[in-house]
Amino acid sequence: MYLDHFGLDEPPFGITPDTGFAFAGVAHQEALNTLLIALGAGEGFIKVTGEVGTGKTLLCRRLLATLGEECVSAYLPSPALEPETLLRALAEELGIEAPERDDPYHWRKRLGLALLDFARSGKRVVVCIDEAQAMPLASLEALRLLSNLETEKRKLLQIVLFGQPELDEKLDDPSVRQLKQRIAFHCRLEGLGRRELGHYVAHRLRVAGYRGPRLFSPAALRLLHRASRGIPRLVNILAHKALLAAYGQGRQAVSRPQVLAAVRDTEGTRAPVLGF
Repeated sequence: MYLDHFGLDEPPFGITPDTGFAFAGVAHQEALNTLLIALGAGEGFIKVTGEVGTGKTLLCRRLLATLGEECVSAYLPSPALEPETLLRALAEELGIEAPERDDPYHWRKRLGLALLDFARSGKRVVVCIDEAQAMPLASLEALRLLSNLETEKRKLLQIVLFGQPELDEKLDDPSVRQLKQRIAFHCRLEGLGRRELGHYVAHRLRVAGYRGPRLFSPAALRLLHRASRGIPRLVNILAHKALLAAYGQGRQAVSRPQVLAAVRDTEGTRAPVLGF
């Protein structure tokens, strides 16, 4: 591995979401601020969409880490569940015991009573659902029905949907039009800008322990941005491969040829223009 070669303590460009490497980019910080404002205002449904690799899961984890002690949170990473199974998963995440009778009616009743108990104790319940585009329409409708529970002043359940653009297409289905109308806030995550990408790369290297001179040349960063379209996951994959290439060649810095080699080895990237 190239860690010792470049003076790194750990790999700087892993693709697993890690809040320790979280970069406060413009789009992500604006989205986090919007989420906190919407939740503080008591909104029932909030939606965050973005292309694959734009950092939705990381944003979700940042949000959960930011919520205060007045919140009870639940995280559902795999929501491709039928309504009854979804209710069970939600109850398990919130630490709610199963009802005596195992049927949808009694599950909804048990959840409703538990949500009332949380409200009486001054707790807000926030549910974050990742990969929400995979949810069956019937499960989305089940969430809407559950979200109908409220006191005179506030919702008993607040739900944040994180999903790919296909989520918007799913919400256009007439069967969930009532849920779509209840989404008060919507954030769209975009890729990093060209200048922002340079700060992103430098930030991850610094967190990983790098303290030397500039490691990626300006030409390397320009190509990295063009090929990845600023999508953080692709940036990480290409930067990692470029570091491997530089290490294999015995170089102490990454220039355009190493990034070009990484691009040619990676599917889903934008082909570079010669001379760029």
